[in-house]
Amino acid sequence: MGTRQATRSVARPARNVTTGIIRHLDELGRIVIPIEIRKRFGLGEKDPLEISVEDETILLSKPQTACVFCGRTARLEEHRGRPVCRSCIAELATQE
Repeated sequence: MGTRQATRSVARPARNVTTGIIRHLDELGRIVIPIEIRKRFGLGEKDPLEISVEDETILLSKPQTACVFCGRTARLEEHRGRPVCRSCIAELATQE
């Protein structure tokens, strides 16, 4: 049984997912995110959420508006799907 579980975790990485909360779409396609989840992620009224799709999963995430390396918010470019400032891009280019 231990081998089977190890194989499963390699094939599909474990995610920290809370289960048991089901919401239904309303007539306009909207859902309500439960307050517990909004508090956990610091989401407030009118906060932006990014909607993306990965395989057959719909993902909601807070948009990243800062460089993933240094935290700067100016002069960002997308590098491999993540925001990176030009200074960090230049530094990474010199390391290659």
